[in-house]
Amino acid sequence: MPNPRKKIRIRGLPRGARLLHDPAFNKGTAFTEAERDALGLRGLLPPNAHTQEEQVLRVMTNYRKKTDDLEKYIHLIALQDRNETLFYRVVLDHIEEMMPIIYTPTVGKACQEYGHIFRRPRGLYISARDRGRMVQVLRNWPYRRPRIIVVTDGERILGLGDLGAFGMGIPVGKLSLYTACAGVAPSLCLPITLDVGTNNETLLQDPLYTGLRQHRLRGDAYDAMIDEFIRAVQKVFPKVLVQFEDFANVNAFRLLHRYQDRICTFNDDIQGTASVTLAGIYSALRIAGGRLRDQTILFLGAGEAGIGIGDLIVAALQDEGMSLAEARRRCWFVDSKGLVVRGRDHLAEHKLPYAHEHPFCPDLASAIQTLRPTVLIGVSGMPRSFAQPIVETMARINPRPVIFALSNPTSKAECTAQEAYSWSEGRAIFASGSPFEPVTCLGQRFVPGQGNNAYIFPGVGLGVIAVESRRVTDRMFFAAARALAQQVLPADLEQGRIFPALSRIRDVSAHIAAAVAEVAYEQKHAVKRRPADLLAFMRAQMYEPDYLPYVG
Repeated sequence: MPNPRKKIRIRGLPRGARLLHDPAFNKGTAFTEAERDALGLRGLLPPNAHTQEEQVLRVMTNYRKKTDDLEKYIHLIALQDRNETLFYRVVLDHIEEMMPIIYTPTVGKACQEYGHIFRRPRGLYISARDRGRMVQVLRNWPYRRPRIIVVTDGERILGLGDLGAFGMGIPVGKLSLYTACAGVAPSLCLPITLDVGTNNETLLQDPLYTGLRQHRLRGDAYDAMIDEFIRAVQKVFPKVLVQFEDFANVNAFRLLHRYQDRICTFNDDIQGTASVTLAGIYSALRIAGGRLRDQTILFLGAGEAGIGIGDLIVAALQDEGMSLAEARRRCWFVDSKGLVVRGRDHLAEHKLPYAHEHPFCPDLASAIQTLRPTVLIGVSGMPRSFAQPIVETMARINPRPVIFALSNPTSKAECTAQEAYSWSEGRAIFASGSPFEPVTCLGQRFVPGQGNNAYIFPGVGLGVIAVESRRVTDRMFFAAARALAQQVLPADLEQGRIFPALSRIRDVSAHIAAAVAEVAYEQKHAVKRRPADLLAFMRAQMYEPDYLPYVG
């Protein structure tokens, strides 16, 4: 999977003003004197040629003058639209500062305002009007060989609900992280929104809404559209990996089960979230002590994220020798109606494997009192649902309670880092879905871990496409979790940090990609011949956002 830009020759480049308006090849004021002469740029740029480092300085100077996160997002997307290489240089050099802007939590606000801040289209929109001609629509994409598609139908954007076509910010943001975090070249990435309508009445009445003004397709019509999309993708881009993103529970599990054994695909909300959470538990147990098999894990929320985490934990426990029934018994779920137990009426199919024989508990507090969990995981989208009595109870029954408030964006978090540490007297091992600042509690400084899927999916995707794996399997996510946990350093754990520093994300992604590729070879899904050193091979595949000389 070589970097396509390394093959560029001057004859393949646009010239003059067209080149300055092509974000894939534009260097702005960094074009050299020789390039300006050879490419018809003389006079179209100020005379002083700047280095990329000087351009980064200019971008960051203006970026830091902005006091509003949404304005920072707009500033960065505008840079991406005019100079892709510089955009990724800025993001990679300042990854910890940029991650909350180009993705969670700011991307949620950007999606809510997507039609209002719209400048230039990115990605492909395939709507219900395109049924019967999706192949033609896909062929409109200017790059011939994308390797990763991130697709959404916009129905469950983070914890914000149905945003319809405004959900395009999610595939765009996810694919930006593929490039920044794992070095997947931008030309290999294709964001797609499937516009099947929206049931958000506010959007339907908004004159700036960019999607179809109709209610969502359901049933056979919806399934037929998804099926045509998958068949069209297989025809036009037969080697592509399809990542499903932010589909509602009613469709997410169904689509994953329908396609995961037929095409190269995964659902990040189910499998990626599960993998990063399992990695966090492994790291937390290095602090708290004990084994995974000895934990009682209680989830608040029984949707795609929660059940996906439970399923991967069960797979990990089975790998340790537990039976399926025993492993599932370590995971318990509380949904909007109380504890998921056998005998409850009208349970959704995906909850049934975790409906254990147990007296019913009407709420989270009573479930904690009864089950005495060692690990509490919030994936509910219910802000502040880990109230002070909940955290205090967890701290009373556990010397080092593990508390993960994973709902996104920040406004949906079950509790804040400050609350988790202060209410547990500094004993909680905390992680969240959105970032929180370091906390000082009882004289000790804690760096809360962010269970960000960006630790997992970019490395998984890189590993899959680098060896041309035909499938993405659950074992790959299990291997990714182990690889991520192994990258947490003792110095991280001393601060309460259970994930590596984001500044190391490329190295972390390379290790995850190598672990995923190893599984692809073991399971005989990989097409490419196995390299002697998988880790070195993955590092060699990574795109670097440096300017290439076009002349000389």
